[in-house]
Amino acid sequence: MSADPSPPPPTPPQQAGFLQLVGAVFWSFFGVRKGKHMAADMGSIKPLHVILVGLGLGAVFVLTLIVLVRIIVSHAG
Repeated sequence: MSADPSPPPPTPPQQAGFLQLVGAVFWSFFGVRKGKHMAADMGSIKPLHVILVGLGLGAVFVLTLIVLVRIIVSHAG
């Protein structure tokens, strides 16, 4: 009767949800992220997902600026 006191294997980190991914990318645009949140993100977010969401949010930002400028210019004259 030899009992093996070894701990159970660690569970893999849970995949980040879409909102967590968007939040991480959003705050990275500003360069502001708390250390504990960044450490949690590193274990649960895949780099490919960050790239895809970053490109998407970047496109939304640029399109928002274009629409805003067109509205301002159309009301200026």
